Amino acid sequence: MIRYAVRRLLELIPTTIGILLLTFVLFNVVGGSSAQVVLGKNATKASIEAFNKRYGYDKPLILNTRKDESMFDSQFFNFVKNVAKGEFGMSTEHREPVIDVLKRGVLPSLSLTVPMLICGTLVGLALALGCAALRGSAFDKSVLVMSTVLMSVNYVVWVLAGQFFLAYKWRIFPIWGYESAYYIVLPAMIGVLSSLGVDIRFFRTAVLDEIYKPYVRTARAKGLSRTTILVKHVLRNSLIPIITFVSLSIPYLFTGSLLLETFFGIPGLGSVSLNAINSADLAVVRAVVLLGALLYQVVNLVTDLAYAALDPRVRLG
Repeated sequence: MIRYAVRRLLELIPTTIGILLLTFVLFNVVGGSSAQVVLGKNATKASIEAFNKRYGYDKPLILNTRKDESMFDSQFFNFVKNVAKGEFGMSTEHREPVIDVLKRGVLPSLSLTVPMLICGTLVGLALALGCAALRGSAFDKSVLVMSTVLMSVNYVVWVLAGQFFLAYKWRIFPIWGYESAYYIVLPAMIGVLSSLGVDIRFFRTAVLDEIYKPYVRTARAKGLSRTTILVKHVLRNSLIPIITFVSLSIPYLFTGSLLLETFFGIPGLGSVSLNAINSADLAVVRAVVLLGALLYQVVNLVTDLAYAALDPRVRLG
């Protein structure tokens, strides 16, 4: 297990270098001049030069060949050094370090997306186990019909319906803002409801794939109860595809739910990203993209280690 974990960690090195290089190329080369994007097409040459000097865009891209200057004093290597120190440059919109802008948005995003993930996974898994245990029954068919309806309705419809009826008409929840935990309840409920159909379908399929295997018949022959078989044996063996499915959602916990945060006025990373795009704040956009990609790396590593813990047969060849 330790050798497997070490080898997986070593695999992250070239991938991380590739992420850094690709992010740098996208925002510093392909994206064109950041000064013209921020200052506009009518910016003077002096203002462009001042902007480039202030944010380090006047240095060579990859290697510095200027005399009396370090070879690594370039935009790329300075970018890598700053990322290693947790620095992502200055926000042109807020006139402050990007890391400070992101810190303000992390807590609102996590307070919304973490309850969505936990509640959605637990409810979906409970209903999926019930459907698998009572497959073919009225309960199973009803849940499948409900999940199909949930999958068929557009995400925006749930948002608008929740705001109109629960917030505007019935005054049960606040419609806008982030003043207390109560402001998170409605958007979290909508987030869980909109993804519940897909969760139930996937979890039910994963559980049914295990129910028909020989070890389940053996457990029944030994006299084990249905609950024991489902929870102790079937659920454990079906966790690998379930963990894979859930792990794909984890990076969005930190980057925020763009639609929900925008509709409900929650100042999370989703709304921060949208504002940065609208105001051409490339430093913030680059930081969000980079952190999202690196977070996928970490989540994939943790998921692979969870595979090895759940199934000893899973090893790196």
